[in-house]
Order: sequence, then structure tokens, then C-alpha cells
Amino acid sequence: MPSIYEKYQLKPVINASGRMTALGVSTPRPEVVEAVMTGMNHYFEMKDLVDKTGAYIAQLLEVEAATVVSCASAGIAQSVAAILVQDSQWLLENLHTTPIEKNEIVLPKGHNVNFGAPVGTMVALGGGRVVEAGYANECSADQLAAAITPRTAAIMYIKSHHCVQKSMLSVEQAVAVARAHSLPLIVDAAAEEDLHVYHRAGADLVIYSGAKAIEGPTSGLVIGKQPYVEWVKRQSGGIGRAMKVGKEGILGLTCAIEHYLSTTGTTGAEMVARMTPFIETLNQLGGVTARVVWDAAGRDIARTEIAFDEQVTGIATGDLVSALKRGEYAIYFRGYKANEGIIEADVRSVTEDQLAIIARSIAALLKENQA
Repeated sequence: MPSIYEKYQLKPVINASGRMTALGVSTPRPEVVEAVMTGMNHYFEMKDLVDKTGAYIAQLLEVEAATVVSCASAGIAQSVAAILVQDSQWLLENLHTTPIEKNEIVLPKGHNVNFGAPVGTMVALGGGRVVEAGYANECSADQLAAAITPRTAAIMYIKSHHCVQKSMLSVEQAVAVARAHSLPLIVDAAAEEDLHVYHRAGADLVIYSGAKAIEGPTSGLVIGKQPYVEWVKRQSGGIGRAMKVGKEGILGLTCAIEHYLSTTGTTGAEMVARMTPFIETLNQLGGVTARVVWDAAGRDIARTEIAFDEQVTGIATGDLVSALKRGEYAIYFRGYKANEGIIEADVRSVTEDQLAIIARSIAALLKENQA
């Protein structure tokens, strides 16, 4: 029987870019796959399933309330809609055709990013309008507060490596601003690993990807204060209908959270140990300098930074990255700095054998261009 790759003429992927949506994010553990299969093969009263699993997750995380959504992006849209609609049946059914005076969502300018889709698009899906506070390279608590008007419905904070990291206020400072102005705070923590810290800091709604750090199926998790989470759940009769999560996703993520909380993940130090032979191999190539770097957003994630001296390699780094995707294996890196001659390799989803393939592929391309 042909493999999935053969059947659909797909190219095998080596994922050195990390848990990225474009590559399917992560590969859940067998127990999670089993929970997904159980969900697919049984019927449930969906409202009861949503309520009971939400209560179970809330108990696990020691939060007031929780609910599973289809993905973190849907969590943003539904959280914004929840705050605008609240208990209004009219707005639930007529959100995008009814003028709402108080619909502005204030966030630091450096947080208004494109994570594969624009943050502003998700806010607009929820009926909101983004108002940027501060500047691209700084936002203080005072600058955040200055952007608040009588039209402000909520404050949003994006915790992500995509965002500007320097001169930005902390979540705790954003909480203080929100409290001072009697506004809810939404924290998008999609790829973050700590499922407690932002709720404990005082955020009203916190959004996680179910498929990234938690390594569940494609899904999202929204936790927070009881009334806000209930309003998010109400969106199943509004915009949430177009982004509903299935029974398999709900049970799969619930199972993944259980294992995530009880299993010790790979530490940054262990990542360094795994990548050290890889770095040593790369540093033997002409025009290549490799070293350990740490996650820009402060997570305990070590990566390999690979810098290319294009005068020596004879190929633009962006062209090298593209060529590596066209080989026998589609090899993906974190290429945010390719224009500077720098890429990063995330080793969390890569085996030792695959690291060896990556090194050989880079060496072969450099030899071809230096010939």
C-alpha cells in the first residue's frame, strides 16, 4: 500500500522551523490520537461536552472557566465578539450589521503583527476595530492608557516572538491599565508554554493554541474569568458557528492538556546538547557560522542560528532557503532574518538523522555554488 506521501504525491518535510501552522504545527502523542479517535467514533450532546470538558480543564488549570475552540485565531475573534456582544441576543445574530459605538480594541503598535494572518483581521471578525498604542519600537503603560477612549471595549496584549520585544510594557502593567479603566484584558499567548502565568497575572481572557506547546490536535484554548468565557461559548450561536471545533478536537485537546501538565518537556539545555554535534558540523563548512541562540520571547527554547557569509558561499541566503525546500525533502527553517544572511533551526521536531540530512543538504548546495 502506498504511503500518504506517495498516494497524494506529497514531499516529505523536515521541520526545522518549529511548531508552525504552515507545516501542520505538531505531532500529538498516541494517547491524544486515541482520544481524537474516540471522539470521532461516538456521539455526544455537544453543549454538554463543551461545558463538561471546559469545567474539567478549568479544574486542571485552577482557573475560573475554560473552553475549547477551533484554533488560537478563532479564540481571538470569539473573545472580541464575546466582549462586544455579551448577553445580547440581537448582537449575537447581527454583530456585523449593527453599529456598535464601543468597539475599539487597544493594543501596543508593536503587537499588531501578522502571525500568518493579521491580528487586525481576527479582531475585525469579532466586530472590533484595532487602535494602536505607542510606537512600533515602544509602548509604555502611559502610552497604552493614552489610547483609551469612551469607545474602547478592551485591551489586547499579544505575547509572541512575532512581536517587538524591546521597550514594551509587561502583561502585569497592561493588567494595571485595564483595571484602572475598568476594561477587560485579552492576552493572546498562542505558542506560550506556561498555562498559568497570564491568568494569575490578572488577564480576563487568555488564548492558547492547542497544537503548539500543548501538542494537541488543531484546536485552541480560551481560559479566564467565568462571565467572559461564558460569553465566548455563546458565540457558537454567532460567529463561532463558522469556526466550530469538533468533538474529536475537544476530547483530543483535553487529553493533551492532561499529559502536558503531567509530563516534563524537553529543556533548553537538552536542546543545546542535541544540536551541538549539528553546530560543530556546520562550522566546518566554508562561509558558515553556527551557534546557539535563545528564544526571543523568553521561552526556554534553544535554537541553532546559522549565519552565511554570502561572499564566500556564492548564494543569497534567501535562495539557499528556497533551494532547501525543493530538494528530496522539503527542509524548512525559521527564515525571518534571511535578508541578513541568517536563519535559525528549531530542533524540537527534528531527529538526529534529520539534522544530519540538513547538514548534508546545506553542504551539497554550498559545494554546488562554490564550484
